[in-house]
Amino acid sequence: MVPFDRTWPYETLGPDVYVLECPFCDSRHVLLPIKKSELKEVQEGKKHLLVFPCCYNRLKLVDADSDYLLADRAIAKRRQAENNRD
Repeated sequence: MVPFDRTWPYETLGPDVYVLECPFCDSRHVLLPIKKSELKEVQEGKKHLLVFPCCYNRLKLVDADSDYLLADRAIAKRRQAENNRD
């Protein structure tokens, strides 16, 4: 089972990959410094260090599917949201 707290949704447009919202600084429509072709390598098992250009926070990508990126650790915004529900 995939740990949901380590995932973040993404979109593609041509060769570009972007997220609707940065999980760290809430910037909107962030173009990520990874191309669709590199995303295929992540899906095949190659790890990739992703640095968000808006705030320079980092995630190590360990897998991806057609909708979500999977990181090696919990993503900060999700942890905060879970704590607020308690």
